Amino acid sequence: MANKSLDTKLLDRAILFAVKAHSGTERRGKGFPYIVHPMEAMEIVASMTSDQELLAAAALHDTVEDTGVTIEEIRREFGERIASIVESESDVEIKGKSEEESWYERKRAAIERLAKAPHDAKIVALGDKLSNMRAIARDYAVKGDELWKIFHTKDKKEHEWHYRGLADSLRELQETFAFKEFQSLINEVFK
Repeated sequence: MANKSLDTKLLDRAILFAVKAHSGTERRGKGFPYIVHPMEAMEIVASMTSDQELLAAAALHDTVEDTGVTIEEIRREFGERIASIVESESDVEIKGKSEEESWYERKRAAIERLAKAPHDAKIVALGDKLSNMRAIARDYAVKGDELWKIFHTKDKKEHEWHYRGLADSLRELQETFAFKEFQSLINEVFK
């Protein structure tokens, strides 16, 4: 049986935009192209919705935070809804502080922002956070506590606080398979 026809023009543009934005960059400490992460986040979002704008936002979610792309470019290219979701997924820079110095402040702000975020933004955030947690669980199974050395914050307890806070902020999605997997991986790594 042939695949059903589906209008994916917006999603296709978002994927190509994300591929170009992340071109030539590596996922930290992984040895593979960065674009693999947004594509996995998008696949996770697809397990919860077929909304093309949410899938596009998942593909684009790290472009503002991790590349030279601005939120204004996302807004111009993809519209207000997608830009708003991407913006809610982007870490806020703390002026005058390094990433290491501002880690706790940035993560606390992200948890608080996510708790107040609309349902659609939470779906995209769960795609991102589950992809991150999958990578952590895989690496932790191989490296154990040595894993934490690749992060700005080296304390496992801080990462546990962060991921448990994210799970609390995403609790309205607790009936989804994605949330259940996220919660399970958090419990596995931070037992």
